Amino acid sequence: MRRVTVPLVDRSYDVIVGNGSIAELPDLVPTSARRVAVVTQAGIPVQFREIGAYLPDHDVHVVEIGDGEAAKSLATIENLMRSFAQIGLTRNDVVVGVGGGMVTDVAGFAAASWHRGIPVVHVSTTLLGMVDAAIGGKTGVNLPEGKNLVGAFWQPSGVVCDLDALATLPPREMRCGLGEMAKYHFLTGDDLLAMALDERIARCIEIKAEVVASDEREGGRRALLNYGHTLAHALEITTGHDLAHGEAVAIGLVYAAELGCELGRIDRARVDEHTAVVAGEYDLTTRPPSGLDAAELIGLMHRDKKALDRLTFVLDGPNGVEVVPGVDEAPVRRSLERFLR
Repeated sequence: MRRVTVPLVDRSYDVIVGNGSIAELPDLVPTSARRVAVVTQAGIPVQFREIGAYLPDHDVHVVEIGDGEAAKSLATIENLMRSFAQIGLTRNDVVVGVGGGMVTDVAGFAAASWHRGIPVVHVSTTLLGMVDAAIGGKTGVNLPEGKNLVGAFWQPSGVVCDLDALATLPPREMRCGLGEMAKYHFLTGDDLLAMALDERIARCIEIKAEVVASDEREGGRRALLNYGHTLAHALEITTGHDLAHGEAVAIGLVYAAELGCELGRIDRARVDEHTAVVAGEYDLTTRPPSGLDAAELIGLMHRDKKALDRLTFVLDGPNGVEVVPGVDEAPVRRSLERFLR
């Protein structure tokens, strides 16, 4: 069992990684809690959905939400709020999000909103959730105009990453986690694939925890964790989420390298390295589906939540990966049109 601490200024919390780590859940639930609202989905393995077995002294209520990005919406948040009211959830109680990144994003935002904030604990059941989504306190939902445009920073009281949950994970969901893992490769240069799975997941959490501790509310450095995400979010929206998040991030990483080369920040050899890592080491697709429109994608990228001054990207360069605001549209268009051919 591995335990990684996310150190924050006012408080810290633990992320527990390992087979059977769901048994550690009682240690993460605040002692004040009497009622537990479990936010989850129908397809989650039963041993993780039915957490009453681990919390026998609590009044546990399971609230299911829908599947897919379409359910990551304000309508879902309203339904959860009404369920919390019916349960009688108070500020002393707790929300437990059980599922992948979509579930923990929604559960975290609901917890941040109910009574202006009650504790939340995450039980992550996907690789993507374990290495990224469940860690760091960024919560939110989508609008038709963009991904994750409505949300809150709300840190969990703790996170469980039980590797037993990965045994039944579909191959596509595992690939989604690998897309985020490839991002960490470029942020650090670590050869994550040389590590055992539990060590690899723990290392990704350590990297994210260090960045979050230095910039909890994404005032600057934390935006580095969005490497590859500017185009990725646009691809998810324009394809109607036929591209899953991790798949889109993998493509976005390679495009970010192409744009970095277009801007003279990196050379062609570094672009080729991105392609080799994403395609060769992580066995992920590096090109978007055919038939996409560059103008539409650029319009969506203008709505990205990082875009404070014209287009904003996270790009590789001589000093490593950096946040680059105020990028002119012309080089973005040129490199994107080539990338879409």
